[in-house]
Amino acid sequence: LQKHEFFVDMTCEGCSNAVTRVLHRLGGESFDIDLPNKKVCIDSEHNVDTLLETLKKTGKTASYLGEKSAQ
Repeated sequence: LQKHEFFVDMTCEGCSNAVTRVLHRLGGESFDIDLPNKKVCIDSEHNVDTLLETLKKTGKTASYLGEKSAQ
């Protein structure tokens, strides 16, 4: 699985819940939400475009930060 990092303009718990909801709908995603830094790390076999479109369904500004190397 690829580990991708995204910026999502989340300001509160409600925003991170929205991100959780859309990613669960995509199915089979393992992800971490870093609310203070407005970052979402996703382990996924989906491509970046699919993940970005999914994150944008929250109505928040989202952008791709890059691939994270597995540690």
